Amino acid sequence: MRSSPVLLVLLISLTSCRPEHRSWTHSGLSGPEIRPPLPKPDLILTGTDGHRFDLRRETEGFVTLLFFGYTRCPDLCPVQMANIAQAMKRIDPALAARIRVVFVTVDPRRDTPPVLRAWLDHFDSRFIGLTGDSASIAYALTQLRLQHPEPPRAVDSSSNSSYTINHTVLVLAFTRDDLAHLAYPTGIRVDEWARDLALLAKED
Repeated sequence: MRSSPVLLVLLISLTSCRPEHRSWTHSGLSGPEIRPPLPKPDLILTGTDGHRFDLRRETEGFVTLLFFGYTRCPDLCPVQMANIAQAMKRIDPALAARIRVVFVTVDPRRDTPPVLRAWLDHFDSRFIGLTGDSASIAYALTQLRLQHPEPPRAVDSSSNSSYTINHTVLVLAFTRDDLAHLAYPTGIRVDEWARDLALLAKED
């Protein structure tokens, strides 16, 4: 998996002539800023309860952390989720209630709703897990100008279900205006996450 090279490409690719949203401030936050900010994607997938989940509608008015990964990821996915989970437990519960953490699988073949739910519950039962068809997930990544996952790489030649997926590990942070102003790479410490989440949840 990659983090900083992908982040560099992302931030460069987002440069355009669109006006900046000057009412929002990046002051005191650890995550690299996205300029111009990205709109929350039109993404309708399946939640871990098996029901239809409309990302824009279900997270409207909340600070939303959006992360694309997969449950059998050997390293960076669980680290990102564990750090966010610990940070959520450190902040004021009233602020944590204003935050939604959404994990979208890039491995829908193996990450069924029950698999996603069991994996996310290891971190925080409030985390939202989404799966669906590969085309819908790919479309969401395109809307967000994120790198698409590379083809699976087999780790066991005797099994077609044992493979890894190279994908972006950025966590996009949407504020309550439904715009992603920040893109968090790996390496953000728990105390940094806690500080940022508290500040983001306090934003009007």
